[in-house]
Amino acid sequence: MTDKTDGWDEWEGIGVGFDVVGRLGVITLDRPKALNALTLPMIDRLRPRLDEWAADDGIAAVAIHGAGERAFCAGGDVIAIYEDGLAHKAGAGYGLTHSFFIGEYSLNHQIHTFPKPYVSLVNGISMGGGFGLSVHGSHRVVTERTTFAMPEVGIGLFPDVGGTWFLPQCPGRVGRFLGLTAHRCDGPDGMYVGYGTHAAAADRIGDVLDALSTADWSREQAYGVVDSVLARFAVDLGPAELAASRPWVDAAFGHDSVEAILDALDATEVEEAHASAAAMRRMSPTSLKLALEALTRGAEMAYRDCVTMEYRLMQTCMARNDFFEGIRALLIDKDKKPRWQPPDLPSVTDAEISAAFEPGDFKDLIVN
Repeated sequence: MTDKTDGWDEWEGIGVGFDVVGRLGVITLDRPKALNALTLPMIDRLRPRLDEWAADDGIAAVAIHGAGERAFCAGGDVIAIYEDGLAHKAGAGYGLTHSFFIGEYSLNHQIHTFPKPYVSLVNGISMGGGFGLSVHGSHRVVTERTTFAMPEVGIGLFPDVGGTWFLPQCPGRVGRFLGLTAHRCDGPDGMYVGYGTHAAAADRIGDVLDALSTADWSREQAYGVVDSVLARFAVDLGPAELAASRPWVDAAFGHDSVEAILDALDATEVEEAHASAAAMRRMSPTSLKLALEALTRGAEMAYRDCVTMEYRLMQTCMARNDFFEGIRALLIDKDKKPRWQPPDLPSVTDAEISAAFEPGDFKDLIVN
């Protein structure tokens, strides 16, 4: 990738670079030391560039990948949001936080409705915000090095960035399992749940990008060109462990309350089920109940309505303690001993959960 026609130096230090090679627009998430975590300045550069490329007849498709060997994108810059929230609690108004989530969710919607092939090369870690940057596009390439997860309930949040729309579409009750346990999927699991649409070998991702950049876009419709290129690099990543786990996952996570799910997991003789129950008991009790209700509702909702729901829920989470406590325990003090408020499931009332889904004293986020 040498034809950097859009001026890479302009974006140095921002964390995202843009190239045009042939008729391919290339996005490079370029914060490898931070696992390419998504920041507000990155969002603010991505949104107008996608608008520009959508309208440019010279751009046939877009590809996005992460710099470095470890990650596609490990999520949003939650430490910056944490610091902004602490400033708000100290008397300052929210600066970054509201802008970040409005921008991130709007960017996800742009990708969801992008009128051209949007190819995510997911080699390495993809969590949270990285999921949002990839799952909404037309093509998602995973490898044997892919690690995909939605770990939000462990930091006092819920599966957002379209998670309430995507996870209910996973086979059986696997989506609930992923959203409530923060289970990490590998490449085969990613293909099984529908996160990946195509698979390639990790050491061929650069070749995939080169093949897309030199493709003959005149010979057929652009989506067909991308399909043909990806077919040339297709590999079988092997069986998905999640497929074998479906019996106990579907049985336990088919229940309608977090308490009933935990009881069902405890009652099985499957070691993995007991590990899942232990993982859930480490999560924020409020987040677990919010997540289950959101995934239940999301199964019956259109994508755009899920975005509005997620934005409402995020306002609730930002006004509570658990997000800040989760980040403190995991990333600041790193003691991994969050003090959730309330500390247990019985203390989280149904009325409290229901209220989080209602309009608040803020403007709803509506995407069209």
